[in-house]
Amino acid sequence: MRWRDAAGVDNLGNIVSSADYELTYWLRFDAASEGSNVTGTAYGTGWEFTISAATSGGFDAGQWYWQAIASKAGSVITLGAGQLTVERALSYAGTPGAFDGRTQLEQDLAAVQAAIRSLISGGAVQQYSIGNRSLSRYSLSDLMALESKLKAEVKREQMAQLMANGLGNPHNLFVRF
Repeated sequence: MRWRDAAGVDNLGNIVSSADYELTYWLRFDAASEGSNVTGTAYGTGWEFTISAATSGGFDAGQWYWQAIASKAGSVITLGAGQLTVERALSYAGTPGAFDGRTQLEQDLAAVQAAIRSLISGGAVQQYSIGNRSLSRYSLSDLMALESKLKAEVKREQMAQLMANGLGNPHNLFVRF
């Protein structure tokens, strides 16, 4: 992974460039011992960063958070912060294992739809008891309400992904006269 950052400015409008500052990106994941940092090398007045495949190959898939810190002789400036998504790698060695590329919402929707099919076909009992223990499952109306909610959330997620990919909002209609 390689990227470049241009020189920036601090909160007082002073130039923060590679001539005077070292810029480091700190990356963190929501798990113990999951993090990395990368220090840029001078590229013009900005910096160039490289994370090796060996390092990024160890990143867990999911939401990561980053912070860009410029430092010079005890002075520390945060030039930026945000989040990024690390996707699961499709590469494999030997025989490939199972891979589900759906989002968590899409997987939840499929599970609810499978539960509805199972309930309708008579393959699932809604409630049963063994001794002093009992188990209750969702009712069909609850499952259908949950399915409707998940369908709306999946559609919002898909529209957000289209917009993030630069394909625009699919609900916008442009007309020229």
